[in-house]
Amino acid sequence: MKKLLGAIGILLFLALLFWIFNAYIYREKERDEGVNFDYKNSSYFIDGQLITLKDGVSEIPAAPGSATMITTRYFGNAVEADLDKDGDTDTAFLVTHNTGGSGTFYYLVGAIKEVSGYRGTSGVLIGDRIAPQTTEYRNGNVIVNYADRERGEPMTAEPSVAESLHLRYNPTTNDFGEIVPEFEGEADPSVMKLNMKTWVWIETLYNDERVVKPKQPQAFTLEFLEFGRFGATTDCNQMAGNYTLGADDAVVFDGAISTKRYCEGSQEGEFAKLLENTSHYKFTSRGELILDFKSNGGTAIFR
Repeated sequence: MKKLLGAIGILLFLALLFWIFNAYIYREKERDEGVNFDYKNSSYFIDGQLITLKDGVSEIPAAPGSATMITTRYFGNAVEADLDKDGDTDTAFLVTHNTGGSGTFYYLVGAIKEVSGYRGTSGVLIGDRIAPQTTEYRNGNVIVNYADRERGEPMTAEPSVAESLHLRYNPTTNDFGEIVPEFEGEADPSVMKLNMKTWVWIETLYNDERVVKPKQPQAFTLEFLEFGRFGATTDCNQMAGNYTLGADDAVVFDGAISTKRYCEGSQEGEFAKLLENTSHYKFTSRGELILDFKSNGGTAIFR
């Protein structure tokens, strides 16, 4: 009898070891596929780079051998919801991303619950040096509420303007897309046209983190006319010239001329430079026209 009990005990022990080994192999397979067990110790794509948090923090060199560090940190404002509609609870939260300059960029990321852990999403930029307030989940959307600066205010100004960004998770692409609630007419980029309206310059974002905004809102406009001509206004003069469209939404501005008034402190040169540097364009669901610069130099935003 004792031998039988001993044999049963050995079999149970071996079965337990087999279960533990298989669980370990399964977890390692899930880890190789990007699944982690804790969303503060998971990997996310932020600004095109894979960032792995450890206890909510990541620090990597900005370049090989560089003393400048890119620091990504769990900020919080987490919201729990079934983002991918598979019956379990996922988590979305904010992180801060510092690339070594003066900016502190806030991103929303998601941790999607899998069988044995979490799969990180691509992050979506909320803003630079904003003041996050709350994050909610409503009607299938993650809503990030925050305060930003008035247009034209310097980055040193305290954020005071209430803003909300409505985002929805896409399981196919594993990222978030912006949803514009109750937006009338212009929210579908597929039907937007360059000549549909007169566009107003909002700001320019350079890849060295500089942000340039017009000091006189509404002064800088861009209009796409017939026969490949464009017209523009600035804070000083009127401009006109040619534009040429190419494949893959390429656009080139050339032959620009303007009236010759002199205005102290005018940003006309900055505006002319952004047109000269433009290589491509696209539309957003916020009804914006985005002009992309050559060599990934930055973008200009028009509404």
